Amino acid sequence: MSAPFAAQLLGWKKLKSSGKPVPNSADSSSAPSKALARAILEHLSVTPEMVLEGTPKDLGPALERAVQAHLEKALPVADSSRFWQVDHKKIVADFSQYSHLGNLKKVVRKNPVLSADLGLDYLIRPDVTVGVIHNSPQPGTEAFLHAAVSCKWTIRSDRVQNIRHEFLQMIRHRRGRLPHLVTVTAEPMPSRIAAIARGTGEVDAVYHIAFAALKQAVDAVGSNQQKDDLAECISQGRLRPYEELAPTLATW
Repeated sequence: MSAPFAAQLLGWKKLKSSGKPVPNSADSSSAPSKALARAILEHLSVTPEMVLEGTPKDLGPALERAVQAHLEKALPVADSSRFWQVDHKKIVADFSQYSHLGNLKKVVRKNPVLSADLGLDYLIRPDVTVGVIHNSPQPGTEAFLHAAVSCKWTIRSDRVQNIRHEFLQMIRHRRGRLPHLVTVTAEPMPSRIAAIARGTGEVDAVYHIAFAALKQAVDAVGSNQQKDDLAECISQGRLRPYEELAPTLATW
């Protein structure tokens, strides 16, 4: 199983220093990362000779747009009874349970002391938002924020902290039911996936765009620790196939 757009994003790139091909989801300075990413591509039948010219160079934004485009099509099919709104980088204050943050923004702009104290933590723009309008859409109708999706092509420690911080602010500031807070990634190393999948609930689940290939790669070339980390994340329901995201949102 893999995301319908996985083949358009996962591939090989040439290192500037040597000209050698490496998987575009790998940390080029990490041998385990390169080995796992290579095995993932092998399971997807993408060989090193296939340096894909059409593969996006800026993979983070490409992943965001791919997730947005897919959910726009998949959610109405999964549940046609609701009015779905899927957006890219939409501010959470535009949704009903965070609309009070728009008023806060106006107050903060007029008060330099509040601006210094609060900063911009409340101006959250998730990579992809999924809104739901429960009645027929009308001009000015506020959608309910059903899900916020943080898209990270790969996982690094600073990115983990950014995800946790953003989602924690959404947990604290909401007035109403919490949205589904999830991450979508192509990270090949289970230890790095575990860094965001584990925790105290800031992230509901991590969805991998090449879940089946990841499992096969870890089984084939992963260390015992990598195998343990992957098994833990999957058994606890913290790591899931990307294909389950739209059905989960449609039934939640």
